[in-house]
Amino acid sequence: MIDELVRRWLAKAVEDFMVAKHELGLPEEEIITSAVCFHCQQLVEKLFKAHLVLNNVKFPKTHDLKFLLDLCSNVDSDFRSLNVGWLTSYAAEIRYADDFYIPTVDEARECFEIASNAKDFIFRKLDVKEDEI
Repeated sequence: MIDELVRRWLAKAVEDFMVAKHELGLPEEEIITSAVCFHCQQLVEKLFKAHLVLNNVKFPKTHDLKFLLDLCSNVDSDFRSLNVGWLTSYAAEIRYADDFYIPTVDEARECFEIASNAKDFIFRKLDVKEDEI
């Protein structure tokens, strides 16, 4: 049984998943790819933080998925099989005009695949289903 704080991290992660999934369901010319990539990064970040909270591992405020993945891997070596790709770069860099970048639809789909794999992996690890959140 997961506690309330972990459940809240997971609930917010699922919201990010739903936003990205919704965007990718639109016609290609309507997809806001930077939003998809951002929400995919946020999804994975929140999933990792949920796992760390569950295991009483303290972590700093960070968007660095590789750092969080390393912390998760210290708790459970199975996490080493996860690939976070370039998701960390979508946390802030693409959101500000000085680094303005519009990802392609293919990049957005790749981000969604990486994030979906992480979501499925962590939900299996936690033995919880999305509809239970």
